[in-house]
Amino acid sequence: MIVRCAWVPPGDDLYIAYHDREWGVPVYDDRALFESLVLDGAQAGLSWATILRKRENYRAAFNGFDMACVARYDDAKVAELLANPGIVRNRRKIASAITNAQAALALVDEYGSLSAALWQFVGGQPKRNAWTTLSQIPTQTPESEAMSRFLIRRGFRFVGPTICYAFMQAVGMVNDHTTDCFRYGEV
Repeated sequence: MIVRCAWVPPGDDLYIAYHDREWGVPVYDDRALFESLVLDGAQAGLSWATILRKRENYRAAFNGFDMACVARYDDAKVAELLANPGIVRNRRKIASAITNAQAALALVDEYGSLSAALWQFVGGQPKRNAWTTLSQIPTQTPESEAMSRFLIRRGFRFVGPTICYAFMQAVGMVNDHTTDCFRYGEV
């Protein structure tokens, strides 16, 4: 029997695939990192299941999360997104994706890549935790607090320390699979 992290709903094939193939795997690709930042921000106040089920719609609506393209969105594109039932139609979250794309491009100019700017908070390498239960896993850490302050100072929105920690977990900056999970040793 395969043991997974306790947060994975049994029988939910989409969630299981996300856990088994993506969550916690180190990501260094700028486009994928930007996607994760936008989606983690979109999740604020919602369940991850909601966002995961809408992810393909987000990819289509946000031009594959091409930062340069999203940074140029205008009022007409915002209106189009607000009318799209395939994504979370929250004006502030949509506006934050545009603002965050602009801020991310500025980080690329400053650091050479979005990856370099974000991975600095864990020294460029994944941090391997050793949690045995979900209750041990924090919702934020000093690293996510520092990342949040850094991003907010540079104009990002929907990047509080809890969102930043969820982002860090998702993109493999930290290995927060519980030690009994079959993925713990693999990532």
